[in-house]
Amino acid sequence: MKKVLILVDVQNVYYTCRQAYKRNFNYNRFWQRINANGEIVKAFAYAIDRGDIKQREFQNILKAIGFDIKLKPFIQRADGSAKGDWDVGITVDALQHADSVDEVVLVSGDGDFDILVEALKAKGKAVQVYGVPALTAQSLQKAASEYISIDTALLL
Repeated sequence: MKKVLILVDVQNVYYTCRQAYKRNFNYNRFWQRINANGEIVKAFAYAIDRGDIKQREFQNILKAIGFDIKLKPFIQRADGSAKGDWDVGITVDALQHADSVDEVVLVSGDGDFDILVEALKAKGKAVQVYGVPALTAQSLQKAASEYISIDTALLL
C-alpha cells in the first residue's frame, strides 16, 4: 500500500469552496477517499488562528479526523489588509516528509505551489492536487501528477 502525505491549505480550500459553491469542504469524506487508496503517514492542516470558539471547534474536528493542525496568528496590517499564508510552511513540511512517502496530496488552488509540485515530482513522488476547478491556477493543475476537482462529492 502506498504511503501518503496530506497537506491542506485550509484558508484556500475554505474560500474557494465558499466562492464557487457556497458550501464547505467535507474533510471526513476527503480523508476516507485518501485512506481507501493508501496509508496516510502524516496529514497537516494549515490555518490562521483568529482565536474564536467556532474556529477552535473546527480545529478539534480536524484533529479527531487525524490531522495535525498548524496555526499562524492572524495579522491585521495598519492599512486594513491581512497577512497569514502558509506557503513557506507547507513547502518546508512537504520537502521534509517527502522521503518517507510515495505520494503527496496537496489541497490548494494556489499557483505558487506549482514549483513545489515540480520539485516533489523531481524527487520521484506522485503529487495529487485537489482544488476547485474555476479557482485553481492552471499552472498548478498542469504541474500535478493528477489533478482532482473538488466538486459536490467532496462538499457538505
